[in-house]
Amino acid sequence: MEPEKKSYGALIGSIIIIIILILGGIYVWQARIKNIEVQKQMQANALKAITSQELNNLQDDLNTTDTNVNVDVKNLK
Repeated sequence: MEPEKKSYGALIGSIIIIIILILGGIYVWQARIKNIEVQKQMQANALKAITSQELNNLQDDLNTTDTNVNVDVKNLK
């Protein structure tokens, strides 16, 4: 009888597949983190643009508002 030869091919193949899955997971995770950071930056920039535009609109409204109410402040009691 011949002694059985052990084959490590299936074990090595499984280890390679696990390593590939781990590396793919890390790649997807890093891509997701980068995408979230880009979205946060875009939201911050949009908020700054809206805020400055709203401030400009308020300044324009203040400049065009007539504050003369015909009240004699000197003679108020």
